[in-house]
Amino acid sequence: MPCYEFEGLVPVVHPTAYVHPTAVLIGDVIVGEGVYIGPCASLRGDYGRLIVKQGSNVQDGCIMHGYCDVDTIVEENVSVGHGAILHGCVIRRNCLIGMNSVVMDGAEIGEESIVAAMSFVKAAFKGSPRQLLVGSPARELRQVTDQDMHWHGLNIREYQALPDRCARAIKEVQPLAEPETDRPHLAGVTDVQPKPEK
Repeated sequence: MPCYEFEGLVPVVHPTAYVHPTAVLIGDVIVGEGVYIGPCASLRGDYGRLIVKQGSNVQDGCIMHGYCDVDTIVEENVSVGHGAILHGCVIRRNCLIGMNSVVMDGAEIGEESIVAAMSFVKAAFKGSPRQLLVGSPARELRQVTDQDMHWHGLNIREYQALPDRCARAIKEVQPLAEPETDRPHLAGVTDVQPKPEK
């Protein structure tokens, strides 16, 4: 993986974590146990410290960055969806940060909360546990339900299995010119299906 020391600080990656070879880690970055960092994610610790704790995932194309003397923290069992931006904020445990959402400086997302896709959480926002935050700027739409957390739990288990799957199965290859006869589908861990909209 592209991993760069910056002003004497070298990124730290737990041996059980998986960082995709196209992701970039710079400087003061700490990646915890069982974490998955997806393709083209950028964790640039050249100002503040970036911490991704046990069992969390930072998916494809995500950006983490922050200011001096501020830690950007993703606590345990958090999913950060494709293309999200976290800047100088704290994401408490068991949250889901939706695709292409932005969480700004000094914001804190309460535990077991969901930030809907394409939402913008403004600077210094202080959330409470189990909020569903939607919009730009993001506002609480309702409380997160046990069913919401069940779906999140299934998704997080899929991503927690992914570091080991990737360590065993990903390898760089040349593409095929056409699909094989009877090409198989990949089998998931929990058979997560998209949650229908209501």
